[in-house]
Amino acid sequence: MNILAWIVLGLIAGAIAKAIYPGHQSGGIVGTLILGIVGAFIGGSLYALLTTGTLALTSAGLSLGGVVVAVLGAVLALWLYYAFARRAY
Repeated sequence: MNILAWIVLGLIAGAIAKAIYPGHQSGGIVGTLILGIVGAFIGGSLYALLTTGTLALTSAGLSLGGVVVAVLGAVLALWLYYAFARRAY
């Protein structure tokens, strides 16, 4: 997938994940973009693990199913970030 598609998928997935996840998240548009791209990789890798049985670093595609997988991955990334950030303080 080219970089422009990753940016579009990252913005969509990050914005939806921030809207779904409870509480206030900061970070602006760059944070949302990074969150969405990380979520696309997490979701795509977990999807590949569940469907093929092998763990491969892959990204979700720019489709409806890819957006759903990326949003789920971004919500998981938000949860992990805030779980580790709370322990650091």
